[in-house]
Amino acid sequence: MARTTAARKYGKPAKRSKAERLFAELPQSPVRIQPEATKKDQLDFLAERISSIKIEGEPSPRRSPRKSKKPSPVIENQPVKVIYEEEDETSNGPDTEDASQSEVPEPEPEAQPQDSNGDATILSAEPHEATTLRTLTWDDVCPPGDRIDKIAEASYAEVYRVTNDRGTSIIKVIRLSSPIKPQTKAQVRSGLVDEEPHSEEDVQGELRISEWLADIPGFVVYKERYVVQGKTTVELLETHQKFQKKMKRQDPDRAQFYPSPSRYLDETRFLVVELGDAGKALEDWKLETEAQLWDIFFLEAIALARAEDTAMFEHRDLHEGNLCIKQRRAPTEMGHISHGVFGFSGLDITILDYGLSRAEDLSVDDAAPVAFDLEKDLSLFTSTHAPQCKVYRQMRSFLLCADRKCLPPEAHDTPYAQGIDGPLSWDAYAPYTNVLWLAYLYEYLVGHFSGDKKELARFKKESKEMWMYLNPDAKESVPCFGSAANVVCFAVESGWMTQEQLIGVEDSVLEREDSIIVPREEVHEFSEAHDGTSLRRSFRRRPA
Repeated sequence: MARTTAARKYGKPAKRSKAERLFAELPQSPVRIQPEATKKDQLDFLAERISSIKIEGEPSPRRSPRKSKKPSPVIENQPVKVIYEEEDETSNGPDTEDASQSEVPEPEPEAQPQDSNGDATILSAEPHEATTLRTLTWDDVCPPGDRIDKIAEASYAEVYRVTNDRGTSIIKVIRLSSPIKPQTKAQVRSGLVDEEPHSEEDVQGELRISEWLADIPGFVVYKERYVVQGKTTVELLETHQKFQKKMKRQDPDRAQFYPSPSRYLDETRFLVVELGDAGKALEDWKLETEAQLWDIFFLEAIALARAEDTAMFEHRDLHEGNLCIKQRRAPTEMGHISHGVFGFSGLDITILDYGLSRAEDLSVDDAAPVAFDLEKDLSLFTSTHAPQCKVYRQMRSFLLCADRKCLPPEAHDTPYAQGIDGPLSWDAYAPYTNVLWLAYLYEYLVGHFSGDKKELARFKKESKEMWMYLNPDAKESVPCFGSAANVVCFAVESGWMTQEQLIGVEDSVLEREDSIIVPREEVHEFSEAHDGTSLRRSFRRRPA
């Protein structure tokens, strides 16, 4: 069947490198044929109603002047080729508590500025500003009676879930430059590697990105940040040990990088970022229905597409541990495929951990991008330890070679290697990396489905064409998506989701939550003043 001659402009205008321009000349994903009325409604909707997923190749009014490339329209009966023209736009080892015999000295701690009350002065998320953070103890964070569970290890932080009578929060714990007890001889012999402490500047990028994405459904709700100092509690030590034992059972060769809380000293300091509870990590979620497969995939794609538009965002580390799932409402029965496939599971998703991410503040002219420099540790690309390691190599291979061919681990042994544009830089905006993580998610969902095999077969059959354009291992002649926004366009054009559903995702209510971590003396004072009543969490809706 001949394709329509209607012009389609895929992708976002952006400042692109030579590598990105060459990749843009690869065949891109073709559009699907739709009935004219439906097609017109969908295109009108995409162009006018979804401001956060701009399909047309026009710059956002908030964008600062920058070079961009406008894609050419689709030509009838040919695969979509986007050709850009330059234009100016206005443990291993024991978790022992005996540190009497040491062999590895710790570096001298850097002095931390404090105000007259002992609270820490730390750089804010905005450059050249400072803010005073309250300083708490681990007894404040997890006193007896409260529950704390270690749930994950991020790129440079440990992640815990804290629950008390004021609610539930996720906290990311980043060790600042400060002393801890040295390793024991047994830990040294075992090859235990301690995660290096970080300066405040190291985490400012992630905090700034968190602020830019805070109002996009699908991204984590930010509550507060503070400093925690001092020795551990029994609860913290127990959950750390329980987590390490669980990881060892799942992966006997897994190294332990984060030091045991038994090694914390009075001077050991952490920056703690408190976030809203996002539910269970995908790796702990049981996938049982076809509706869950469709919804998890497209909720992630929609969130990434909006973030691409809002902040030229790439996540760059979106594996199953950084995507959380929560049951928001009761599921409904899926109808026939022709009536759509999206929105039946009742699930919601939350994307976590921007430690390796890249984004820009598009409200500021010529603002420098915030991007973690992945060249600092090439073991991310040379490792074959986990399935997601291949995605890291695919990202780096794309930046080096501007195609979908994934270079082998041994080809990633030179930092800042020479690519098409010169030495590799992770500042470049390449939304194709989001497509790589969507492809990873698709394969994870299919591979971990535990429900009816007939439902899985139907999902794979219906999504076969989409997977063909997602698959990074596809033949060079096969069209491909260039961004998460492309994937969302394809879903709409396929009739898999309706205008009303996308509006619903865009307008879903986000609540700004207060911290549930209150120093013990404040709880005591509050209780006395209110006849023993407990301190409750309050909610404030985000401003419109």
